[in-house]
Amino acid sequence: MSNNSPAPPQQHIVIFGATSAIAQACARLWQQRGAQLVLVGRHAARLQALADDLRTRAGVTGAAHIHTLQADLDPLAGHATLVDKATELLGSVDIALIAQGSLPDQRRCEADPALALREVHTNGVSVVHLAELLGRHLAAQGHGSLAVISSVAGDRGRQSNYVYGAAKGLVTLYLQGLRNSLFASGVHVLTIKPGFVDTPMTAAIPKSGPLWASPEQVARGIVRAIDRRQDVAYVPGWWRLIMAVICAIPEAIFKRLKL
Repeated sequence: MSNNSPAPPQQHIVIFGATSAIAQACARLWQQRGAQLVLVGRHAARLQALADDLRTRAGVTGAAHIHTLQADLDPLAGHATLVDKATELLGSVDIALIAQGSLPDQRRCEADPALALREVHTNGVSVVHLAELLGRHLAAQGHGSLAVISSVAGDRGRQSNYVYGAAKGLVTLYLQGLRNSLFASGVHVLTIKPGFVDTPMTAAIPKSGPLWASPEQVARGIVRAIDRRQDVAYVPGWWRLIMAVICAIPEAIFKRLKL
């Protein structure tokens, strides 16, 4: 597939962490294309509300193409079964999106190392484990795209969110290796790096200035990056320049900054 080739008329897509605001916005874009969707989420009520909304948008003919699987993605033991169930429902997987994650309170993590480890598990370890299973499954098919939401926070550790950043840094570095490993098999691996996004997860953070994006804006960037088979997508794109500047600051200076 070339970078500018159009998406196929119907894609088989599984979304893990489907009730996150960004994942929901992606699901609506894919539903508009007539995709067959499997939505995996922890919260039953939110998952059902999303499925009902998508089915209403799809109408009678498209409603049967939307499936749900309720699951907590933190326990690793359930991942293989979820991948198998999603594949059974879809027949094959063209796109797998992992939107698993939480936004921890850095100060609470500093005060409670056990909490810090749980957050690293949720935002890092569980994502890596699921991505490994999905990547190998797509490789066995001989095709497909694996898109994983990491974060600009994983590009450099900062005092304000280094527990979250460390987990996302793990995801980013892991995906680099997975992309290299799966390239010859024809599998596309996309690392998604959003900046500040106005979602329920960031509700407690004061929002001002031009750097905040909507979930819909980020979703459009994700879908476009998958269509173009990009390796890494900063969404919105200006974060690539911002993080290049931040990463270029010498450590001797950086450690003195309040970031």
